Amino acid sequence: MTWHRRLYHWVLSWAEHPQATWALFALAFAESSFFPIPPDVLLIALCLGQPRRAWWYAVVCTIGSVLGGLAGYAIGMGLYESVGRPILEFYGLMERYGEVQELYRRYDVWAVGIAGLTPIPYKAFTVTAGAFEISLPGFVAASIVGRGLRFGLVATLLRLWGEPAREFIDRHLGILTILFAVLLVGGFFVIRMAL
Repeated sequence: MTWHRRLYHWVLSWAEHPQATWALFALAFAESSFFPIPPDVLLIALCLGQPRRAWWYAVVCTIGSVLGGLAGYAIGMGLYESVGRPILEFYGLMERYGEVQELYRRYDVWAVGIAGLTPIPYKAFTVTAGAFEISLPGFVAASIVGRGLRFGLVATLLRLWGEPAREFIDRHLGILTILFAVLLVGGFFVIRMAL
């Protein structure tokens, strides 16, 4: 079993722990700046185990992720060369550095919101947001919207449909989040054109 698969199973093992909610918070925090396993893994397990608490878990996950995003932002802003660059290199994200920079140039903080929705490693955007000195209030707002919508969507699907939703999410999470991001951006575009 690869280290990545072992780490995945270790994350899942927290679902049965009495401190599972804190583990979800910590995982969401860590994933936003350096950890490889997305918090969706534990979020899904917790929502299936206690469907009535699904939205609470989504809130915990969002708060942890936004605070972790701030840590990533701080790494990018103050420790890019010593910590931020090695994180991006470890995950093979340096090849996309120029693409991320272009996304920020074109969309500013909306790039963070869109990244928060998609399967793109969020840490790539949190660290680079600090390195490119993106507006901090805008970064926080976009993070709350993007991450909140992503985790809220997962929690809602699991709350409403349980195990069949988990199987659907496992198979189609990437497509679902990209479609949701396209609809969100399209909606903002329509509103902007109408004003």
